[in-house]
Amino acid sequence: MDTNALPDMNMNAPETACCPKFDPKGWDGRHLSFHGQPIVRATTRSLVHDPINMGQVFTRVQGHIEDAGAQDPDDIFVLSRDQSATEGEHFFRVIGDVPGEDVIRLSGDFITRVFEGSNRQANNRVHEMETAAEEKQPCRLICLNWFGGARSRN
Repeated sequence: MDTNALPDMNMNAPETACCPKFDPKGWDGRHLSFHGQPIVRATTRSLVHDPINMGQVFTRVQGHIEDAGAQDPDDIFVLSRDQSATEGEHFFRVIGDVPGEDVIRLSGDFITRVFEGSNRQANNRVHEMETAAEEKQPCRLICLNWFGGARSRN
């Protein structure tokens, strides 16, 4: 497994209007390292960790990214995490500035983990990741659940 290399995704096998079907193969234990990576940061509202306006926010952000020519078609991904039961935070990888959006610079080392199961198991998964992060300092973990969403825990 190459550090910073993302597994291949079949973009011709959409599960939704925007995203390919998630194949967990190659994601568990993946090491990612970012050093000043430009990222569009966006937030969504949630009700008990279930996103309410994710479609609207993702459509807006994706439109702005495309309009700015800031998307690398060979390297697309979004990291997501729950800030609280009422707010989610999403990080869209870009290759340049995106007018109208909050562009930040992401630096750090991450290890991905893939879990399969219902959202009811999320608290257990978070605990597993926090324990693993303590053992693997200074890395942070990104949890990818069975449908391909992601959560980053510091």
